[in-house]
Amino acid sequence: MSLSAPIPANEINRIIELSEFDLDYASLDDQFKELTKLAAKIAGTEISLINLIDSFTQWSVSNYGLDLQQMPREDSVCQYTIVTENFFEVKDLSADERFKDKFYVKDDPNLRYYFGVPLSTNNGIQLGALCVLDTIGKEISPEKVEMLKIIADEIVNRLMVIRVINSLQNRVKEVKETQKKVAHDIRGPLSGIVGLAQIISEQGNENKLDEVLQLVSMIQKGGHSLLELADEILSAEKKQNSSVQLGANEYDLQTFKEKLEKLFAPQAVNKNITLSIIADTKTDDIPFSKNKLLQIAGNLISNAIKFTPATGTIKVELSIRITREKHLTIRVTDSGSGMDAATVQEILHGEVMSSEGTGGEKGYGFGLQLVKHLVQKLGGTMNIESELHKGSLFEIKIPI
Repeated sequence: MSLSAPIPANEINRIIELSEFDLDYASLDDQFKELTKLAAKIAGTEISLINLIDSFTQWSVSNYGLDLQQMPREDSVCQYTIVTENFFEVKDLSADERFKDKFYVKDDPNLRYYFGVPLSTNNGIQLGALCVLDTIGKEISPEKVEMLKIIADEIVNRLMVIRVINSLQNRVKEVKETQKKVAHDIRGPLSGIVGLAQIISEQGNENKLDEVLQLVSMIQKGGHSLLELADEILSAEKKQNSSVQLGANEYDLQTFKEKLEKLFAPQAVNKNITLSIIADTKTDDIPFSKNKLLQIAGNLISNAIKFTPATGTIKVELSIRITREKHLTIRVTDSGSGMDAATVQEILHGEVMSSEGTGGEKGYGFGLQLVKHLVQKLGGTMNIESELHKGSLFEIKIPI
């Protein structure tokens, strides 16, 4: 029996909002593990999870009692929680047509009970869910429900703090770049001032204009001081670049590659797809802002997995192109079902309707819209080459 997946009415806004948090889903457990454990203890269940849901995947960013990092969105119970305002409860998963055939019900750990509270922002966006689960039936009192809601609110508060920190780190990087540009910009004019002052000074010596010489000398000293300041700024920048130490909000190509492998290799393995991620070694020591990159590349890779059949291949190429400016290039090539020219144009210039994946996965139709939105916001470009039954190539170029 085929059951349609629940889709929030504000889904495109929801996934855009989630992308604005710019989260690395694999690195959040330390921020939330005590809250995850506390939720299980309050509910009296064996298992508790904090799940964030994007276009294709449910990410368990913190878990207690069950070692789970991710699952396809269409397999999750929490996809139903994010369309509720209060909570979602299933007394017996094995007796529910929506869940009785899911792997976590039929096989180990043979889950039966589910209770989920949406992780809702102040503007009503459901980012995911805090859920508690067990292998036996449970009853959760109204008092405990309220306590779980308080924990869910604290989770959202911490996510908001992480968002602010990420934003500040991006602004600090922008300030450093502005500082570098200002240092370069003031060198030229100041060099001219110092040179002109030197000429006037020499002429003044010949004419013995003591007062003029005194003023010009002061101009020289001030100009030299500003030049020294500019040199200090540039030297500090060069020293920082030469050490190639990545900031808290930066990647290089190798780090970016490792992050993508950790997050998305399990999805490929589950579908028996060969996923290869290659970073250009010629430019793998150049740092760049990680702002929104996991969301962009992740949605492209998940989309490729969705439309590539078992035993197929997906190749991800990461490089930095240096011409007049530096651009990060992300190329995702798959051997999947491909698209006709009309569909490609709809993605690039309009909206595309959702469709089923090659393994029966539910289509959501929002992943590529999100990619297009984020790439445009970063001043980049997206290009697509595809042919029906012959796979697709997505190429993203983002200035860095």
